[in-house]
This record gives sequence, C-alpha cells and structure tokens, in this order.
Amino acid sequence: MNTAIRKTYWQLTALLLTAHLAGWRWGLACVLALNAIQCLHFVLWHRSLRNLEVQVRLLYFALLILGSSVPGLRWVLALQLAGLAARLSLEYCLAARLMVLMPWNRNQPLSAAFVRRVFLLPPGPGQIQDRLEPGGPHRGLRHVAVDLPVRSAARESKR
Repeated sequence: MNTAIRKTYWQLTALLLTAHLAGWRWGLACVLALNAIQCLHFVLWHRSLRNLEVQVRLLYFALLILGSSVPGLRWVLALQLAGLAARLSLEYCLAARLMVLMPWNRNQPLSAAFVRRVFLLPPGPGQIQDRLEPGGPHRGLRHVAVDLPVRSAARESKR
C-alpha cells in the first residue's frame, strides 16, 4: 500500500481528533468513522489480523472507543493525539512498539533487554520489525507482516 495513503489516514485522524477535543460536536463521529474505514481497509488489504499495521490500527480504534465511551477516560483521547503527533513528526509509533512486544508477535522471551531495544530504537521510516535488529529484519520476532495471501490478477490490474 502506498505510504501516502497510510500517512493521510493518520493526518486526517489527527485533524479530526483535534477538532473533537477542541469542541467540534461532529469530530468524534468523524474520527470514529474514519478509523473504522481505515481498519476495514487495512484488514481487507492485508487479509490478515496478524499484520502489524492492522494490529496497530485496531488498537488505535479500540482506544478511541474506550476513551470516548467510558466516563473519566477522555484523557486517553489526548494521549492518542500526542502519540499520533509523535508518529507523524518523528516516525516514532508507540503503539507499534507495544504490539511488537505481544506474545503473538515475537518468538523470543520477553526480557528487559528486548523491551529496551524495542523502545529505545531511534525513530525512522518503515516498520519497527525491519529496523529492530541489525542482524536482519524480524530477528527475534515472528514475521507477521509477510503472511499475505496471493492477490488475484484482476486485483493487481486495478492498481
């Protein structure tokens, strides 16, 4: 998928979430709708819930629902906006780093050294798994971003 599409989804999310937190009454509905569409788009594109991009978007959407529906948790939305600002400006995605630590996304034991590597790796473009280990992509991680089904020739011609 085109990186411009990925970034546009997050930029629109940041604008709508900011509008909601600033008091625009339609902001929440719009940001929830956009993120539902984004989740569906990425699930259909990757055809897998095991893909890290899909997992990050589902986590973000779940936190949007939690922060907007549970009384007293509005601060979660502000935290999401701060994380999104870091993602857009620094290429540091805390959600992706947290998801890398989940048992289904790694094949090594959770250790202080591994957690330190995950969180202290300098920000940069591309997926965290590809940059995590100098010894090669996905070393120490389950390779969740590649188990995609083969696309049909008809779908390829639409691109």
